Amino acid sequence: MTVRWGLDELGPLLEELGIERPFLIASGRWSKLDLPSVGRWQEVPSDRVPEIVAAAEGSDGLLAVGGGSAIDLAKAVSAATGLAVVSVPTTYSGAEWTSFFGVRDPDRRMKGGGSGANLTGIVYEPTLTLGLAREQSGGTALNALAHSAEALYVAGRNPEGDRHALDGARLIGASLPQVLEHGDDLEARATLLRGAMEAGAALGSAGLGLGHAMAQAIGGRYGIAHGAANALTLAPALRFNQPVAEREIARFGEALGTDDPIGRTRELARASGFERLRDLGVPADELDEVAEATAVRAGAKANPRPAAPAEIAELLRSVW
Repeated sequence: MTVRWGLDELGPLLEELGIERPFLIASGRWSKLDLPSVGRWQEVPSDRVPEIVAAAEGSDGLLAVGGGSAIDLAKAVSAATGLAVVSVPTTYSGAEWTSFFGVRDPDRRMKGGGSGANLTGIVYEPTLTLGLAREQSGGTALNALAHSAEALYVAGRNPEGDRHALDGARLIGASLPQVLEHGDDLEARATLLRGAMEAGAALGSAGLGLGHAMAQAIGGRYGIAHGAANALTLAPALRFNQPVAEREIARFGEALGTDDPIGRTRELARASGFERLRDLGVPADELDEVAEATAVRAGAKANPRPAAPAEIAELLRSVW
């Protein structure tokens, strides 16, 4: 993956990658940006992937500008066409680092997913995160923090992923409180984006665990933002895994600057505006069904401690 910093690096990066006719996938929010493209798709998220594939005919690459929804949509088109994806992330989601994707309709309900996207480049521009609302900033940053935490103990764990994970946790832990208090602090935003980049690299290297599996099941069923769901599922996932990953979770805490990483993740979730699943519209009488859907996800299977649906349901109830 080729990574550049600064939007002025986008043109040179596209040229370096041999992309002369990029097709742009970005919501109308970014319509005022001067971005190279031979065509554009603005419905984000969208489940009209075949229409986008047709609209992108004649292009030689995909340019995704936005958060996880825009980048996932570009990855779905890439998987269908083989076109290379260059991402310009505007949140801290880390979607730019993995070839897996989910397909959601405009109401954010999950309509499918897959893998096989052709990821080639990323351009990070901190100024594009300045307009992020507090909940989006905190939610997507906690999603990134979950990438760091889980990379340290999932089945795909490796030394390179560990380095990225610890760097990511350190940078996110140092900058997220400042961003939540002062959203216009560009230096803090830049540090947080760099932390999300490191966490995303850890995700790409090691994979996901139980916390993400719960968040994916919740988000796909109820149309809840992935960051919001991760903000609430990270702490119970850490608590569940602590008996078998105590050392790894302690290392995560050291990078965060705390001897209570579970408590600290709960504090950061509350500071970001996330208290309970009930506040997001998750009904109590469907938690068993969500747990069943979680148990079959890849993240649950890669978790260091096997989790039965009944155990997952109890974890969900603990944050309901």
